[in-house]
Amino acid sequence: MFKKTILAAAFISLPAGAAMAKDSTGCGAGTMIFEGQSGLVPQVLAVTTNGISGNQTFGISTGTLGCDTNGTVQASARATQFASANMEKLAHDMAAGGGETLASLADVIGVAEADRDAFYQAARDNFSSIYAGADTTAGELVDNLGKVMAEDRKLSAYTTA
Repeated sequence: MFKKTILAAAFISLPAGAAMAKDSTGCGAGTMIFEGQSGLVPQVLAVTTNGISGNQTFGISTGTLGCDTNGTVQASARATQFASANMEKLAHDMAAGGGETLASLADVIGVAEADRDAFYQAARDNFSSIYAGADTTAGELVDNLGKVMAEDRKLSAYTTA
């Protein structure tokens, strides 16, 4: 009986969580396909489609699929969302000091081409503090990267810290 009560409470609270996370699907083909639909199922399908097809990197880099290459107002949220979908690739690229996924993150953050080398260098040089371990969350990664950028003369312009 207790398990049924817990399950019922969980299902009842799901729509509330979906309502609070209005823009939780990000950009990508899944978001375009399910645009205008609300509720848990369309959001899950949109996120799954975006994740499986791996189209967000392309969309963010090119400004297509409902993605925006200008990461101004929601840069931190977009960066966290992007990092969440690309943690392993970001770890690899940061450790190497470059790569497609790290370049896409730079796009999301809005790092100008002229500052990309400094961004890649800072990510590589501070990898152990940015990606502190296997249990590092996307939010922590973005926060840690922001701290590193705030301390860099060229990159501090891209942070609010």
